[in-house]
Amino acid sequence: MRTIRPVSAAVASARREWEEGYRKLQAVAGDRPAYERLLTQVEVLTEELRRRVGQTFTLAELAHAYAGAERWSREAVSERAASPGWHRTLAVVEDSAFHLYQRGALDYQP
Repeated sequence: MRTIRPVSAAVASARREWEEGYRKLQAVAGDRPAYERLLTQVEVLTEELRRRVGQTFTLAELAHAYAGAERWSREAVSERAASPGWHRTLAVVEDSAFHLYQRGALDYQP
């Protein structure tokens, strides 16, 4: 059984980045084609998170995965959901995927 600990400064910082990325994603919602492309990329990264982190995790474990996510997220999107200019929006897609996935953490609190 895992012990749920208070959120560290590193986790709080990562969560702020995830939230900001998600806000940027939502700001694109008015451009339906662009938004749908980004959502497809978010889904690809969510699948990767499920594979890498699993379905039982803490925010600290998720933040740890985030620290090394740039390499594998770039690979996943380029292989499975590349679209023109995808590399310019990768940070938003990555942060959004982590933002949404964090809701499944054992110690998640909005």
